[in-house]
Amino acid sequence: MDFEAIKRSAAAYGADMTRFLRDMIAIPSESCQEEGVARRIQAEMEKLGFDRVELDGLGNVIGWMGEGDRIIAIDSHIDTVGVGNADNWDADPYQGYETETQIYGRGSSDQEGGLAAAVYGAKIMKDLGLIPDGFTIMVVGSVQEEDCDGMCWQYIVNKDFSSPAEAQKRIEFVISTEPTDGGVYRGQRGRMEIRVDVKGVSCHGSAPERGDNAIYKMADILQDVRALNENPADESVEIKGLVKMLDPRYNPVYYEDARFLGRGTCTTSEIFFTSPSRCAVADSCSISIDRRMTAGETYQSCIKEIEDLPAVKKYGDDVKVSMYWYDRPSWTGEVYKTESFFPTWINRETAPHVQALVDAHHALFGDTRIWSDDRARATREGRPLTDKWTFSTNGVAIQGRYGIPCVGFGPGAESQAHAPNEITWKQDLVTCAALYAAVPMLYKPENKDGSATLFRQELTGNDIR
Repeated sequence: MDFEAIKRSAAAYGADMTRFLRDMIAIPSESCQEEGVARRIQAEMEKLGFDRVELDGLGNVIGWMGEGDRIIAIDSHIDTVGVGNADNWDADPYQGYETETQIYGRGSSDQEGGLAAAVYGAKIMKDLGLIPDGFTIMVVGSVQEEDCDGMCWQYIVNKDFSSPAEAQKRIEFVISTEPTDGGVYRGQRGRMEIRVDVKGVSCHGSAPERGDNAIYKMADILQDVRALNENPADESVEIKGLVKMLDPRYNPVYYEDARFLGRGTCTTSEIFFTSPSRCAVADSCSISIDRRMTAGETYQSCIKEIEDLPAVKKYGDDVKVSMYWYDRPSWTGEVYKTESFFPTWINRETAPHVQALVDAHHALFGDTRIWSDDRARATREGRPLTDKWTFSTNGVAIQGRYGIPCVGFGPGAESQAHAPNEITWKQDLVTCAALYAAVPMLYKPENKDGSATLFRQELTGNDIR
């Protein structure tokens, strides 16, 4: 394989990728509002000569290169979070701008830049004849990831293929183009969304002793949730902190994996209440908990940890702990209801799909992360080439739920995700497009031995189709 030709081709498409990304940034595309950007991507794929381009029932845009039965997929979610406080932005987040090295705007790192690199990576494969016999390249612009990560791939696996078994048989692996700061990422913590409801009894605020204030009950629970996240795991505390899963005493089988992924966390993300008026005692209070899960934790253990908090036990039947469900319509109007549980996953570093990306990076760019300016260098220098994400990705469904091998390499930086003044790097687009183009010919399916997955979290057993 001519790696220099691949690099030259990627560099030649650099200006096109910048233009394409800026076009996408200019189209607001928050979750469930992605139609405009999906159609812009469809047009770019068709212009570049993809063999087939389609919009599925949920609104995912999928481009195909090649005719083989086996699939290598490249996934990029095309929705973004909102702008937040516009005063925190130095320039229009949708009009954006570019410098010699950077592209500014909402979605530049998270993660429309990944889609730009994936589309042109597939184009380079076609230009240079880099699609192996028997394989098809599947480039996915997926929707609603920011709202419900992985749900888009649940839809793809269950609706766009005849069955999950067919998807698992045909898809060799998926490259996620979420930002990786120049690294190859082989896993991530999972997460779940937990709700705690507390009942109270209202009365007139002039005599609060006649009622039972649900907000006061929740205040006790909130302190315990905070302690669960922040406490140590020794005998000095009643509530053992989540750091305990890094200790072989509490997590004897998976503590090493947990140390790689990082400890689990929990934080209160929302609070709600009901009350007859501002001069009455609140008769209910609810919170949402964002729970990040490491290796060795299960959805049952996470729910039980909340149920076992001293304040939750104190209020007994007045407290209900549950898991959220998601059923928001996509931009096409399609509703795909699923649980808000997003399983943890890790790959072995020696797995053939991970090794293909590492080999491609070594052949193209060497064995260290690359950068194009001092800002990128500050987040990359000294970090291992092979690492993991801090946040969650569509891999929670691709590998976490369905066991289809997944690996990450994408332009931009995790620190730019959801931040004001979001940027990405032009060099990253070129780097990623080149690597994607080189990977299929370096992938060695004969090295598969069934042990690619190091850890997949136990599923709930709910019937998700």
